[in-house]
Amino acid sequence: MCWRIWHLARKKKQIAWDDSQRLAKRRIEREQGRHDAAEDLPELSEGEKEYYFKGGDGGSTNPKDKDNAAGAAAFARINSDMQIWSDQENKSRHLYIVLISMHGLVRGENMELGRDSDTGGQVKYVVELARALANTKGVYRVDLLTRQIASPAVDSSYGEPNEMLCCPADASGSCGAYIVRLPCGPRDKYIAKESLWPHIPEFVDAALSHIVNMARALGEEVMMNNSNAPTMLTKPAWPYVIHGHYADAGEVAARLSAALNVPMVMTGHSLGRNKFEQLLKQGRVSREDINATYKIVRRIEAEELGLDAAEMVVTSTRQEIEEQWGLYDGFDLKLERKLRVRRRRGVSCLGRYMPRMVVIPPGMDFSNVTTQDSISMQEPDADLKSLIGSDRAQSKRNLPPIWSEIMRFFTNPHKPIILALSRPDPKKNVTTLLKAYGECQALRELANLTLILGNRDDIEEMSNSSSSVLTTVLKLIDRYDLYGQVAYPKHHKQSDVPHIYRLAAKTKGVFINPALVEPFGLTLIEAAAYGLPVVATKNGGPVDILKTLNNGLLVDPHDQKAIEDALLKLVAGKNLWLDCRKNGLKNIHRFSWTEHCRNYLSHVEHCRNRHPTTRLEIMPIPEEPMSDSLKDVEDLSLRFSVELGDFNKSNIDQLMDATTRQKELIDAITKSRISSNSKASGATFSPGRRQRLFVIATDCYGANGDFAPSLQPVITTVMKAASSLSLGVGRIGLVLVTGSTLAETVEALKRSQVNVEELDALACRSGSEMYYPWMDLVSDADYESHIEYRWPGETLRSAVARLARAEGAAEDDIHECAGATSNRCYSYDVKPGSKIRRIDDLRQRLRMRGFRCNLVYTRAASRLNVVPLYASRIQALRYLSVRWGIELSKMVVFTGERGDTDNEDLLAGLQKTLILKGSVEFGSEKLIRSEDGFKREDVVPQDSPNIAFSESFEAHAISAALEALGIK
Repeated sequence: MCWRIWHLARKKKQIAWDDSQRLAKRRIEREQGRHDAAEDLPELSEGEKEYYFKGGDGGSTNPKDKDNAAGAAAFARINSDMQIWSDQENKSRHLYIVLISMHGLVRGENMELGRDSDTGGQVKYVVELARALANTKGVYRVDLLTRQIASPAVDSSYGEPNEMLCCPADASGSCGAYIVRLPCGPRDKYIAKESLWPHIPEFVDAALSHIVNMARALGEEVMMNNSNAPTMLTKPAWPYVIHGHYADAGEVAARLSAALNVPMVMTGHSLGRNKFEQLLKQGRVSREDINATYKIVRRIEAEELGLDAAEMVVTSTRQEIEEQWGLYDGFDLKLERKLRVRRRRGVSCLGRYMPRMVVIPPGMDFSNVTTQDSISMQEPDADLKSLIGSDRAQSKRNLPPIWSEIMRFFTNPHKPIILALSRPDPKKNVTTLLKAYGECQALRELANLTLILGNRDDIEEMSNSSSSVLTTVLKLIDRYDLYGQVAYPKHHKQSDVPHIYRLAAKTKGVFINPALVEPFGLTLIEAAAYGLPVVATKNGGPVDILKTLNNGLLVDPHDQKAIEDALLKLVAGKNLWLDCRKNGLKNIHRFSWTEHCRNYLSHVEHCRNRHPTTRLEIMPIPEEPMSDSLKDVEDLSLRFSVELGDFNKSNIDQLMDATTRQKELIDAITKSRISSNSKASGATFSPGRRQRLFVIATDCYGANGDFAPSLQPVITTVMKAASSLSLGVGRIGLVLVTGSTLAETVEALKRSQVNVEELDALACRSGSEMYYPWMDLVSDADYESHIEYRWPGETLRSAVARLARAEGAAEDDIHECAGATSNRCYSYDVKPGSKIRRIDDLRQRLRMRGFRCNLVYTRAASRLNVVPLYASRIQALRYLSVRWGIELSKMVVFTGERGDTDNEDLLAGLQKTLILKGSVEFGSEKLIRSEDGFKREDVVPQDSPNIAFSESFEAHAISAALEALGIK
């Protein structure tokens, strides 16, 4: 036993030491990043320095106050140049807003809050936010996207594709708020958020399809409802903003923002890096075990990606900004402040970017709060007397059933109730509260304790953490002999929650939130709305809430004695209790949803001013696909029809004959053209003709980085497979996506005896350029404009080579490749065997310096491509999906078992992926992630029905694999 204790203590010290070394190393790198940025940025003028130190809206000009000005005071304001949202001014607008909350069980009524760790306050927050936004003037429709779950283990309502949340009084058509459930991952079971990461791309693709269809429909609907609209082609009503809630939805929103070029907003709710640091500080679990349990490294990377793409990050408190988001590579408090001042003053930021952090406390729906909750409580309450009086059995029939359910636990129901309401999670710290109550005789004599800890049928069937908490609670009740003094009901509905708060207030009780760290604390606002004073943790959002409401006391959640004292003060001090009640009711309006939505839309509107106007348009799909060579025939036929004059009895037969001759003429020319095309080397193209796309993404390179001979048989075999399918001539398009330049790709195709005109599109330089052979291989200017957002430009060029060299690397290990570099892609040659950083390590260093971009090692790790954040091979396919009206599920991606470092992105999603074994001999996958990074299985779904393997890249093997994917 002594040896075991010694071993555990030694292990704990080792974990703490490793953690401190890692943090110290990261802190040095962050300081270096800030120093590099400061050296590159020009000096502030005297006026800008004054503006910077004042925090932008007045205050101290003393440089010693710089940190304070850049900290807490900088976030609780609305900029002087920002217009406050006005219902009157914006009522004629028709905004479409998309909210995303991917995990959890989300529905509009009877929410199962506390069912597990995934169904906490975030679920209620996003549902109520959707309702509130939909009822705001100027907002036409709000979609809350979540995962569809058709499992017998959960209620059938979670499998319904759509659920209406609200429809405004003046509603018409599709306006209002809706929950839209999209298939993602295993459809027949409910899985925890930690297991959803490989399925993120599926959700992105499904959401993209829904948004495109909805944007088109809303555009038509708005035009029809607007009598002043010009009679012209309808433009899609693209989302005004896409808002991701939590890390997984933040990544989804970032991908959608890139695909649609619309602003993205993120709310973290709880943050992975903060949780990671807290667990490591405890020293009980190693970094590897934490990551295995919580997939924490994958979660942190999703949050970093959200910071890369977000226009704005909505936080609940200043503490969340300073102590939680401040831990991330993509956000530096001082650098963000400096860049924001420069942007507003028109001074160059040299390609650096930091997202804007905005404090907007969550709102609350006060519809359940009655006037009785606001009256003075000097006299005993009639409802309470009827519940606990001698005649309670006869008079309780009109009272909420949950009251009786709670009161049945108590020997003396007359005493005030100390109420705790949370899910059974260790970080909610309920056991410390129970110990404080059990060990304080005065508190036990003065009050009862009620613990509302989610819903349960059998503790043994709950998750390990929830089961452990509830088991400990029962043991503590038994240890302190608290029977008759503590209520712990097994079930409650969401509709019961207001009645629970009301019961505690009627008994002149207290609400307590003793969480170790509380990101916000929505339950504190709910309690205040029902006139219930509070005791709350001093770690996190409650600090700001109590400062605003002034209705309770803050405590150190680790200090059991402090919890006892605070509860005694409020329960025993009737004057203090009454003052806290009055203050809470008086100030609660500051947390209304109306106020929240006004602030939210004001900040979003301000952020959109800096966002490029989207140029994304959907190509019209012709009803009768026709090649470009028939345009003259079509025009001639149209004139021929017009010359026939009006339709009347005298010429109806003539018209029918003419129409028949016209159709026969076009059919004959079409057949002739198709026949000649099948013999000729070129191919004509019309987006509306394609029903499916075959995408060749095999990274066929030799050891030296040149194209390998296997490229030719792969392409020709894929072309044969396309022609052998029963969809018809011209119905399958061919796209090549590669990390090489256009010149290198065309030369490789020539050597392979493949005519480039057989392809519909080429995405070159790791998805940073798009070319169309049917348009003479001219670069797509719209695509370049689409991806250029946040591209650092020239400032990045020299920084990449310097930062990419690992410790001990030689100067020539990596250097710029002038022949492969373009305006949207900086390419660097990598010397064989050189010491260079992996993708995740290099990306971290660039983020710390405010650079937002995408990194890809290609050509068998002999080249590094640095491209815009919104550019990648998979994002190029999503761009084509929207422009050409071809859903991702209609694409087949042919790739190898290995390849460029972005190869994994092509394996997950709704597209069908065919992995050709043996097609790629040399890849770059060794440079994707460091040993501390997340695993491949956190990115690529296992046993996905959309992924198939071909034993070779011969015709018969590919045909068999296509048939396995359901493509015949």
